[in-house]
Amino acid sequence: MHTGEQYHTFILNSKQDRLVREKFQKMALDLLAKGADVLDFGAGTGIDAKTYAANGHPTFVYEPSEAMREYLECHCRDEISRKTITTIGSPLACKVQAVTANFAVLNHIADHRLLFEEFSRVVHRDGFVLISMLNPYYLGDARYGWWRSNLINLMRHGRYAIASESRIHRFTPRVVAQSAMPYFRLERVTPRGFGLATHLYMFLLFRRT
Repeated sequence: MHTGEQYHTFILNSKQDRLVREKFQKMALDLLAKGADVLDFGAGTGIDAKTYAANGHPTFVYEPSEAMREYLECHCRDEISRKTITTIGSPLACKVQAVTANFAVLNHIADHRLLFEEFSRVVHRDGFVLISMLNPYYLGDARYGWWRSNLINLMRHGRYAIASESRIHRFTPRVVAQSAMPYFRLERVTPRGFGLATHLYMFLLFRRT
């Protein structure tokens, strides 16, 4: 179990993770209208939130982990003081143009239907939800027994869970899209095609209907 500071240091020192985060942030910022507000769901230590705020987007942060939240409040203390970042105790405590959830936050949740229903009460019409999820098609995981043993579950059900303390789930985009209906439609999957075989993370963009 990482402390907030340990996680923060690790993630910033990992070149691969930094590149993934930068791509996600760029995609979110390109989609956001000027000055639009955003909810960073599962905000971790506030790395993304700090970037959104620096680009003129009032940012609400929801982070259920006490250790992460404590470090977030330290890392983003200036923005919190200026009210460009606002910590909230429930994702329902705001109304925004967009929700972002980076670095596999939703892979810790077994069923997304209730979550997307809650997001529908948070996101304005024509707003969006952008999430980063672990990619079930990533061939780099083929060296692990759990990946090979779950191929049938992936093909049959589009999902499976790994038996571990954190019980990480893997989902195909189709399964997540079904959970998002009728409130959101899946608009984009990045990467696409053969690119899914070579990327650990996939970005899913949902548009509020």
